[in-house]
Amino acid sequence: MIDLHCHCLFSDGELLPSELVRRVAVMGYEAVAITDHADASNMDHILPRLVRLAEELNPLSETRLLPGIELTHVPPERIAPLAARARELGALVVVCHGETPVEPVRPGTNRAALEAGVDILSHPGLIAEDDVRLAAERGIFLELSGRKGHCLANGHVAALARRHGAPLVVNSDGHAPGDFLTAEMARRVALGAGVPEPEVAPLFARVREWAAARR
Repeated sequence: MIDLHCHCLFSDGELLPSELVRRVAVMGYEAVAITDHADASNMDHILPRLVRLAEELNPLSETRLLPGIELTHVPPERIAPLAARARELGALVVVCHGETPVEPVRPGTNRAALEAGVDILSHPGLIAEDDVRLAAERGIFLELSGRKGHCLANGHVAALARRHGAPLVVNSDGHAPGDFLTAEMARRVALGAGVPEPEVAPLFARVREWAAARR
């Protein structure tokens, strides 16, 4: 199991990064990306600490920590420069908080994130078909969310992604110990979104291959 989108107490999560990694290690995770909510005000605080922790923890843990960030409620015009800044600071996973149906994300955020070349567009809501085509062209993952509320548009996202060949990723968007998905629950999230059974294993294999290449 690999989760590329979760949160520790650097933003609105409940756990220290080390405890988060340990809890998912016990669940058999191969890798986890801590991707706390960030904008220009706190990115410089979060990423150097996660990068340093990964250097210290990864040789000692069964689960590899991938330092990441989730650009959250950032004006569309600022997404590209902040994504570039995140990579300069060592982010191996750059997520952008998409136009979920349960939060007032600014219109145009999905498009700006895709044009900026983020790695994952999280919970992109009722994403436009043209944006899905762009995700497919650029190999950007569209998220099927395991989180309450954000998951409401999973079926829409999966249907368009499958139509246009955009890659999908199942993430927990975990904030608390009970949020992290078992491998079986992640499989059910994919199936519940309408991904056919024969496509589920390849979906997870593609994510595993992508994560293994993050160095």
